[in-house]
Amino acid sequence: MTTRFVETEADRRMLFRFIESQALPLTVSIGKGGKRSLKQNKLQRQWVNEIAEQLGDQTPEEVRGYCKLTIGVPILRAEHDAFRERYDAIVRPLPYEQKLALMMEPLDFPISRLMTTKQATAYLDGIHRHFSEKGIVLTDPGDLVGAA
Repeated sequence: MTTRFVETEADRRMLFRFIESQALPLTVSIGKGGKRSLKQNKLQRQWVNEIAEQLGDQTPEEVRGYCKLTIGVPILRAEHDAFRERYDAIVRPLPYEQKLALMMEPLDFPISRLMTTKQATAYLDGIHRHFSEKGIVLTDPGDLVGAA
């Protein structure tokens, strides 16, 4: 599976060239939306650090893996047909502990980096909702406006 984010005319031309170079038959899926933003990525990293610190019994990487598996995977499975097919065939049958290990370094199964900005927003909203319900206090994204 190949995922490309087309944001410029040059990106579009490169995508056309790539498609023309592929052997037939070929299946192509096109969706609307750009890739997640750097601000979204930065906020997610900040939140996993805050969550780990407040929980006290997990590393930021363990929190990140948990979020990817329990919040991110359902979003991609619902909205990304090729991801769902491959995930269900390869990862879904595995025990929970193995799935969790796949989400973390050094394997780092791609989840959030496959997301559009809309999906990444749903992912961040899910993280915030899940951990706020557990009493974890997370940085308000509005407080980051103008922050470097």
